[in-house]
Amino acid sequence: MALDQDGVMLPRLRPVEVARRGVILGLLGAMPLVVAALSIPQHSNREEFLSVISGLTGLFGAMLLVIGTGCWWASAGDIRRLRDWSTVTTQGAAITLIGPLFLRSGLFLLVFGAVSFGLHQLVATAPYGSWLHG
Repeated sequence: MALDQDGVMLPRLRPVEVARRGVILGLLGAMPLVVAALSIPQHSNREEFLSVISGLTGLFGAMLLVIGTGCWWASAGDIRRLRDWSTVTTQGAAITLIGPLFLRSGLFLLVFGAVSFGLHQLVATAPYGSWLHG
């Protein structure tokens, strides 16, 4: 990768690339959630677990997404990777690292919460006696 005069890696991060990685990580992170949820034996406990997970991850994901988007906008195109930490010289320049990190984390949590909510709906509507019901 090429470096600019400040030592920052080029090309700069793009929102689409950061969002794509956050969604992929959220889908991959949901696999252990499915295994954990289906290993809970009682139906009511399984439903409660999934509803709490979906609510908390949705809330924190939305907060991180809004903060990340605001930091991305405030950095005015000077977006840096976490590997470019050594190029940050002032406290205000740290916002150039926070934007992509929070944006990716927020999307990860929103996708994770959406999968959890969908699984909660499946478990809630499962017929009594099925393996999904518990």
